[in-house]
Amino acid sequence: MVDITERLEQIKKMIDAGQYFTINRARQYGKTTTLRALAKYLVQDYVVVGLDFQLMSHKDFAEEGAFVKAFSEAILRKVSGEEAMPAEIRRNLQELIGDSQGAALGQLFEILSIWCRISKKPIVLIIDEVDSASNNQVFLDFLSQLRGYYIDRDVTPAFQSVILAGVYDIKNIKRKI
Repeated sequence: MVDITERLEQIKKMIDAGQYFTINRARQYGKTTTLRALAKYLVQDYVVVGLDFQLMSHKDFAEEGAFVKAFSEAILRKVSGEEAMPAEIRRNLQELIGDSQGAALGQLFEILSIWCRISKKPIVLIIDEVDSASNNQVFLDFLSQLRGYYIDRDVTPAFQSVILAGVYDIKNIKRKI
C-alpha cells in the first residue's frame, strides 16, 4: 500500500470548500481504495454516504420509482445511527421504499434536503462506479436534480460535497444531460 494521506488532505480541502467533483481513472488505479480511505478520514467531521452503483441492477435504473427505491435502500444500508441519520429521515426513506405508486426523484431530494438541513454534521455523498449507470435516463435526471440542488445550495440545503467516481470522464455523461 502507498501512503495516500497527502491525497486525502487535498480531497478534504475540496470537500471543506463545498465542491462537487469527479474522480475518474482507468480500472485498478485505486479509486475505490481511495474512496474507502477517504470515508474513514472524514468521519469525524462529516456524515459520509458512500454508495456503489455497480451494486445496483439495470432494473433499478429502468424507471424513476425503481431508482428512488434502490437509492433509498442503499442509503439506509450504509448509514446507521441516530446521530448520522435522524429517525424522521429514516422513516421518510422507508416510506419512499414502500410507495406502491412509485416514488419520484423530487420526493427523494426533498427528504435529502431536509436531512442536510437538520444533520448535526454536513453530509458528503460519494458514489463509486457512477458510470455503470451512465446510459440510463433516470440517472441523468438524478444528476440534473443533484446539479440543481448544488446551484441553489445557498437557499436550499444540499450535500456539503458530492464525489462521483468512475472509469469514464463525467464530461461524456454531461453531454447527455
